[in-house]
Amino acid sequence: MAKANHSSVAEFFLLGFPDITGYKAIVFFLVILTFYILTLMINTMVMTLVSIKSQLHSPMYFFLQQLSLVESTFLTLIVPKMLHVVWLEGANISVIGCITQAYLYCAVGCAECHLLTVMAYDRYLAICNPLRYTTIMNMRLQHLLVIYCWVFGFLVTQVTLNFLCQLEFCGPYRIDHFFCDIFPFVKLSCFYKFALQLEILIISVPIIVIPFILVIISYICVFITIFGISSANGRKKSFSTCSSHLTVVTMYYGTLITIYTVPADDNTLTINKFISVLYIVVTPLFNPIIYCLRNQEMKAVIEKLVRKRETISRKQVFK
Repeated sequence: MAKANHSSVAEFFLLGFPDITGYKAIVFFLVILTFYILTLMINTMVMTLVSIKSQLHSPMYFFLQQLSLVESTFLTLIVPKMLHVVWLEGANISVIGCITQAYLYCAVGCAECHLLTVMAYDRYLAICNPLRYTTIMNMRLQHLLVIYCWVFGFLVTQVTLNFLCQLEFCGPYRIDHFFCDIFPFVKLSCFYKFALQLEILIISVPIIVIPFILVIISYICVFITIFGISSANGRKKSFSTCSSHLTVVTMYYGTLITIYTVPADDNTLTINKFISVLYIVVTPLFNPIIYCLRNQEMKAVIEKLVRKRETISRKQVFK
């Protein structure tokens, strides 16, 4: 890891949401806190159900479990500090803390992009090559793919980390965001802003663009196969197995591409901050909900647990 060049700077000030003050800030804080707690609870439930229920021991649910883990990690990297910033209507963060948060944010985000690509590949194999699916997508390959997502995420973002550690800052030491996002952070640099922004855009190719293209190719093959199925029930059943993942991918890449491939100026920075709230806080809550509501096996497991709990409750009442 390169040595950080702090110059004379010890910390930055995260502006957060300057337009949200007073009672609005309290309401906003409570909303974000509620989303955070609900997301962690639902993702924990998904990870637990996949671990203990034998009917969910399949590659699709294994990857869903890993997605819940990634999103819980991703959320916890950002939201606690975000809540601190919202509550105080702005807060300080050390230079090392800011660089660390930016690096981990990029690394875990990269891991999630590639995990969604792996999940698309899993659906491609299941629908386009069903006879060899269980042979190809064995437990060893599942674990190797997940390890690849994490290792690649942390390795490829080392390039960005090295650039961040070499930055010199000459003020003002205020970041117009609620966390240490890359572009607002780089804007504080004294030199080579354009080169740094260009480097980040180039790094986004293997992190965002290539995985997105692979997802599109996978689903083109999936749709061609589905439309080639003669029976309506067969088409419906095949589409239902990938519709939840397709919805999640659309939400995820829609917000991600809007934030990081469209250059932000002072006029669009506020809009980007609220899109970042959708990407960081809202999307991780709806992803597991979408999977649970649109997947029959997951719904069946949850409904069974609810009925069992209701039966136990009634027995306790009659006692």
